[in-house]
Amino acid sequence: MQAERDLTTLLKNMKPELQPGIFVFCTIATDAPIPAAVKPLLTFREQEGTTLVIPREEAQAAGLDHTFASRLITLTVHSALDAVGFLAAITACLADAGISVNAVSAFHHDHLFVPADRVDEAMALLHDRFRPKHA
Repeated sequence: MQAERDLTTLLKNMKPELQPGIFVFCTIATDAPIPAAVKPLLTFREQEGTTLVIPREEAQAAGLDHTFASRLITLTVHSALDAVGFLAAITACLADAGISVNAVSAFHHDHLFVPADRVDEAMALLHDRFRPKHA
């Protein structure tokens, strides 16, 4: 399947899908190994440390300090990594409602981490704003 670049098509075909669980952001030293019991959904190395996005239960069990209890929304349209404006439109919609978002682009889809206590509002906004209107 070819990745989509056209913004209108992306927004028309995007269907937000809520993933199960609560995810948190942790950091460990850049040279530290990832604890064996932790299976990160996302790992990103920065100069200051390695960020891990993991289920909250794993962070608690491993004794890792964590922040930003969030839910994961997958935008189920195969967006091209060089598509212009897609995440800008989505995140602007959420920003207008005062909902913070940490967006991640992966090979096939874009993913949004939104505050766990605002996920229902975020899902409703995404459905209402980007759902095709029927005459």
